[in-house]
Amino acid sequence: MTETSESKQRWVPLESNPDVLNKYVHNLGIAKKWSFVDVYGMDDELLAMVPRPVVAVMLLYPLTDKAKASDFGEVKQEADIYFVKQTIGNACGTIALVHAVANNTDKIEFEAGKHFKKFLESTEGKSPAEKAALLENDQEMGSAHEDSAQEGQTQAPSKDEKTNNHFIAFVCKDGELYELDGRKEGPVSHSKSRPDTMLEDTIKVVKKFMERDPDELNFTLMALVKNE
Repeated sequence: MTETSESKQRWVPLESNPDVLNKYVHNLGIAKKWSFVDVYGMDDELLAMVPRPVVAVMLLYPLTDKAKASDFGEVKQEADIYFVKQTIGNACGTIALVHAVANNTDKIEFEAGKHFKKFLESTEGKSPAEKAALLENDQEMGSAHEDSAQEGQTQAPSKDEKTNNHFIAFVCKDGELYELDGRKEGPVSHSKSRPDTMLEDTIKVVKKFMERDPDELNFTLMALVKNE
């Protein structure tokens, strides 16, 4: 969600809800065998309940002053990662979703003729800033975001409402765990990782986020999984 000064556009914040995200991505053409599920806790028993394979994790967390002042990991702008800057206010949910899917196109199937695949093709080879500009002008992506923002269990806030909750994505690529946050300058490498351990490796990073802001409770996790 978060504030951005690079664009006058503002979208309605997305709710951290798998049903909302699944309707969003499936309407855009991601095969229904792929979906988001809640990660209910960080101990081994609860992590074992998450279907595998997990190809991405989305985290919603409070972007407090402590969080802004303290980052973990190393920015790697040269990494072979699909990365887009966030220039639209409250669009961090869509940015995280795009990062989660776009970095797993070797695994995720797309329905022919649907818009998400067209968007990825239109942004291929573009810089993070160029991708952001294309997203700003993509009416179908914007409309899909707005429709999904109205689907949550709670009443959708105004697009002008300020919120400090922020979505980011984690993916495993080329043996490394990356944090993808459109407000940063590039992908952030945290550790070595493998596809079969990426959820557990992500949890280690999330715990650092939580330890940095011990008084904050609003941390939610969703995993992008293959459900058949």
